Amino acid sequence: MEKNPKAAESRETLLSLQELEPSPVDEDPIDIEKGDYFDTDHPSPSPPPPPPPLARSSTLGLSGHSTVYWLTRLQKYSSYTLTTFLTLHITNTSLIPLLTPTLAHAEPYLLLTRPYYQSPLTEPLLLLAPLLTHIASGTLLRLHRRRQSALHYGAETRSDRRRVAWPKLSGTSALGYVLVPFLVGHAFVNRVVPLWMEGGSSGVGLGYVGHGFARMMGVAGVGYAVFVGVGVWHVVWGWARWLGWTPGQVGEGGVQGQLRRKRRWYVINGVSVVAAALWMAGGLGVVGRGGEVKGWLGRGYDELYRRVPIVGRWF
Repeated sequence: MEKNPKAAESRETLLSLQELEPSPVDEDPIDIEKGDYFDTDHPSPSPPPPPPPLARSSTLGLSGHSTVYWLTRLQKYSSYTLTTFLTLHITNTSLIPLLTPTLAHAEPYLLLTRPYYQSPLTEPLLLLAPLLTHIASGTLLRLHRRRQSALHYGAETRSDRRRVAWPKLSGTSALGYVLVPFLVGHAFVNRVVPLWMEGGSSGVGLGYVGHGFARMMGVAGVGYAVFVGVGVWHVVWGWARWLGWTPGQVGEGGVQGQLRRKRRWYVINGVSVVAAALWMAGGLGVVGRGGEVKGWLGRGYDELYRRVPIVGRWF
């Protein structure tokens, strides 16, 4: 009887197997998340730490903040000092005349407090330097944003840059630019001309302003009303922006967000109306109705006003 070769091969394979004792399974499985999958007896070298981040540097050479940051801060903090000066000025030229029976009674208060903010030391620190800083920083901020837009769109030539739109001009900024010529004219009439003709403005007071109103009431009244209105709206909306109270700074959407934006718009414009009305009540209602000054003092006022371009012909 022939042997089956496959059966013999199977018996040889079974005989070659060895019986092993059972061993328990490791109770602590490998934790791949902890990295135990790899041999911990010979750990691989850890990767080098990432390099420290480089400090940002602006085009002004000031590290840590951008050019927009510094220009915005200059514009913001200069407005603090200007608001202090404006508070003193409106108190002397409008609020005190409004609370006194006549213009003659209000004049001593102006002469008493004016040296504190019109001295050779305080006037440049309280008015001139902050005003120039405020105007220059706002202008440079707009030019910088224009340059950034040109770089963003890859405008290299002059013709390419002309096709790039300027940044949108906000209403507050537009009022500020309109206010500049009024400020220059106001300073020229009340500070430069007296300094040029008489060596100072010690003789210029509320009577000088009232005399100018009486001699050209139409032009002076309209100009003063526009000057006060533009200035008040610029200041109130500017402070609302610094405080985060403008309608555009409402982050909420939907109906509630729309109602909050409307409410803020009405509140800001309401405050502007009240402030402008209060200022003009004292400026136009009291100082503007002070009447023409007679005698040698009135003739001296006329001589000062004659030095003012355009309006000097009325004197």
